Order: sequence, then structure tokens, then C-alpha cells
Amino acid sequence: MTDLSAPIKPAAMTMDAHSPGIALRSLVIGLTAFLTVVDLFATQAILPSLTRHYGVTPAAMGFAVNASTFGMAIASLVVGFFSPHINRRAGILVSLLLLAIPTSLLASAPNLAVFTALRVAQGLCMASAFALTLAYLGEQCSAMDAGGAFAAYITGNVASNLFGRLISAALADGFGLAWNFYVFAALNLAGAVLVYCTIGRVRPMHAMMPAASPLAAIIAHWRNPRLRAAFGIGFCILFAFIGTFTFVNFVLVRPPLSLGMMDLGLVYFVFLPSVVTTLLAGKVAARLGTRPTIWGALAVAGLGLPLMLTSHLAEVLAGMVLVGVGTFFAQAAATGFVGQAATDNRGIASGTYLACYFCGGLVGTAVLGRLFDSFGWHACVAGVGAALALAALLTLALKR
Repeated sequence: MTDLSAPIKPAAMTMDAHSPGIALRSLVIGLTAFLTVVDLFATQAILPSLTRHYGVTPAAMGFAVNASTFGMAIASLVVGFFSPHINRRAGILVSLLLLAIPTSLLASAPNLAVFTALRVAQGLCMASAFALTLAYLGEQCSAMDAGGAFAAYITGNVASNLFGRLISAALADGFGLAWNFYVFAALNLAGAVLVYCTIGRVRPMHAMMPAASPLAAIIAHWRNPRLRAAFGIGFCILFAFIGTFTFVNFVLVRPPLSLGMMDLGLVYFVFLPSVVTTLLAGKVAARLGTRPTIWGALAVAGLGLPLMLTSHLAEVLAGMVLVGVGTFFAQAAATGFVGQAATDNRGIASGTYLACYFCGGLVGTAVLGRLFDSFGWHACVAGVGAALALAALLTLALKR
């Protein structure tokens, strides 16, 4: 394996230079992201089965499954607050080791309340590793490499959405719900091994300088209109993503589509184009600018919404592809923008952004779940469209 920090010698290079070994490092960054958040959305692929297992409504089960975003929001904010004082390597490693515990315990959760609490615990661990890795990348990558590094990390996130759901559906269909969680716990441990082998024992560049009070840094970031808008965009992106890919599962298994468990897992090949396109987000944003990039991505996602309202599987899948490509592309561009717009205390800025992002997921689950249960899929999709429109409006503030 490669040491992610080995090619980067802050004293010997400028922040505008490309660092060597970028391709291999991007691969390792993406794999680290994959193993960090593979649990996050994989459980959505077995939502109908979990709903039957616990005997609850789609909205209740959707909220329980996505309760991990609540833990992620809290952990992102806390980690961001204390970021200047946390050793990146040790923090990521411990987070992934601890993540395996609630993941394995989900196999025997006796009721929905325990299941929800364990998902929150998963979120706490996942977000700690996620936020610390983003801070690490922001501090150790040159300015020219940063966009590609962030895009590689988000691409790993995209890949986890695809392969995590496929693995989850296959395991639940072939071996039962319990084995699904045991295998994902093993993947968490594999992530810890990867981090142990690849992230060097280096002090973050910005952590070497005296840091302001974390609270003062958070307030300063919120006073920055560009960062404030980016935080709001992150909120809207996961709000829309959660609303689409949580509740579409129930549409797919009901008439007239009536897909089975394994078919439902295979549906998530819709994320495959996103794995490719998200890698380009850094280059596109650098060439066109952040605002046109995010506007274009949100427009692509918006085009997918009416397709998902039809009764034809091919059109529904095409709509899911467009929403996936658009939201992940916008997420990669917004994440890179935060890393660049925050001139100092980047760990705190990244943590604040992620807290807003994951809060959007939690609020999206609650609001859109209520719409889905009370008014149906069309109302849920309308709520997704409103979130995308608000994100487009907030993008106006993302000036260089």
C-alpha cells in the first residue's frame, strides 16, 4: 500500500503544485471512503424486508434506517469543533474500529428502538472518520490536487452506495438479515486496516499553527456568506438524495413494478454512472467555476424527477440515474468549495459542512416520509424538487 502523506512535503513544495503518485493515492482515498460509509445507505436496499421484519410503516422504518444521519450530524460538529487537537490518523483508525461494534449488534436488534439507537451509534463513528479524513486531505493536499482528492473521496462514497446496496441485497436474500450486518462489520475492520497501512504519522499542516478558539472559528465560518451558502447547499443535497433513494424502494416493490429482493439490489446499478462522473467534478469546477458546476448538476438531478413518476421501470431507472449523477456531482463540487473557501480552520469548516449535510438527510427522512405516508410518491418527489430549487438559489452566493 501507499502512504497517503509520503509524497507530500509541505516544506518542499508550494500549495499550487501537483504531488506525485496522485493516481495511486486517489485510489486509496476512494477505497477508504468506501469502507468508511459502506454501511450508511446499504440498508436502504433491504428497507421493505426490514419493514416486514419489525412490522412498522415505511416512514417509521425509513427514519430508523436513516437515523445514522443524526449521529453523523452530531459527530461532524463535535469533531469539527475539536479538530485542531485531534490526531488525524489515530482518530480515523479508532472510529472505524468502533464502527464495527454497532454494525454487528444490528444483526440481533430486538425492536425498532434498539435498531434506531444502533444506527445513530454507527453514524457517530462513520462521521468521525469521514470528517477527519476530509480535514486530513484539505491539510495535506496541494491546492491543485485538492479538488481531485475530494472528488476521489466522494467517488468512493458513490461506489459504496452502489456496491453496498448490492452486497446488502444479496446477503439478505441468500443468508438472511443477520449475516448482512456481520459482513458489513468485517468491511469496517478492513477499513481500519487500510488506514493503519496508508495514513502516515504526520501532523496536519494547519494544526502546526496556533488555532483560534473552535467556537470563534465556527462563528467566523457562519458569518462568511459563501460558506453559509455552501452549508445550506449541503443540507439540501442530502435532503433530496435521502427522499429519492429511501422511498423509491417502496415504489419499486409495489405494483405495477413489483420487484423482488435481488431485483431491488440490482436496480442500484443506477449509481454506476455516478462513480465515473463524480471523479470529474474537481476538474469541471476548476474549469467552469463552482457555481455553473453545481447549477448544472442540480439541473441534471431535476430532470430525473418526472421520470420517476411513471409506471415504466426503464424510465424510473433513468430518473434515478440522473438524480444520482446530479446530487453526487453537486456534493463533490460543494465539498471542494468548502475546503478552498475556508482560509483557516479547515477541519472545523469541513465538520460544520458535514453536520449541515447530514442534518439535511435526517430532516429529509422525517419530512418526506410524512409526505410519502400521507400523500404518496408524487408529493415526496415534489418535496425533493423544492430542495433542489433551494440549493440552486443558494448557489448564487458561491462567488470566488
